[in-house]
This record gives sequence, C-alpha cells and structure tokens, in this order.
Amino acid sequence: MISNIKPTDNVSYLIQKIAMLLSRQNDFILTQNLGIGFSQFKLLMILRWQPNIKQKQIAQQLGQTEASISRQIKLMFNDGLLQSTLNPSNRREHITTLTTRGQRICDESIELMKTSYQPMISQLSKHQEVDLLKSLTVLNEYLQSNVNK
Repeated sequence: MISNIKPTDNVSYLIQKIAMLLSRQNDFILTQNLGIGFSQFKLLMILRWQPNIKQKQIAQQLGQTEASISRQIKLMFNDGLLQSTLNPSNRREHITTLTTRGQRICDESIELMKTSYQPMISQLSKHQEVDLLKSLTVLNEYLQSNVNK
C-alpha cells in the first residue's frame, strides 16, 4: 500500500534530501574555512579540470544560467581567484583561468571536502564505498547525457 511508504523509502526523495544536506554542509564548511561558497568551489573545480572552457559550457555542466556563472566569475576575479586573458586567436574572446591563489584555494578546498566527508564515508565498508562511487558515476553519466536534451 503506497500510503504506508515513508519518505525515506522513496529513492527520489532520499537522493534530493541527501543532495540538499550535502550542499548545505559543503557551503558552510567552505565559507567558514576558506571564505568561498560551494558554487565557487564547483567553478574552481571545472576551471582546474578544463582550463579553456567557455562560460556557456560551465553553465551547462553546473546546470546554471550563463548570467549566474558570469556573476560568480566577476566576484571570483575581484577576490583574486581568477584571471582573464585575451584569446590570441580570437581577440573578442576571453580565457578565464585560476590565479596562483585560486589554485591554492582549490587545492585546500579539495582537501577540506575529503576531510569533511571522511566521517560519513567511514560508515561504509570498503566494498560499499566502491559500489557507491560506481553507482554515483553511472547515475551522473546518465543524467549528463539525458537531462534537458
């Protein structure tokens, strides 16, 4: 009987609840320790992973508007985390990259996130941890290729 199902018995509810709690926790930890928010951390990670990526592509990967990415980049530029140079092959195009400070903050953020997730991950066996990573990878790949297309 459907009426007896608890919210935590519903996969979609549980995934959304966990995502919201993790996002809130990540934002708090990063803000308190490094003065950046979780949105800025995600942007640093993408720019670190794909240094010459365009704002439109960043927006698509993060599921945000180009305007919100542009605002984040401007704030991070003003905070000395990002720098912008003209593309030598297209003088109308700017290439945004991490500054030395941005690279340091990105590295510190990664370590901080590992440390903050460790108590939660330690609740899993090694086998469960491997399975979780595989499952999340499969779900991420599916969603990346099928959502809003």
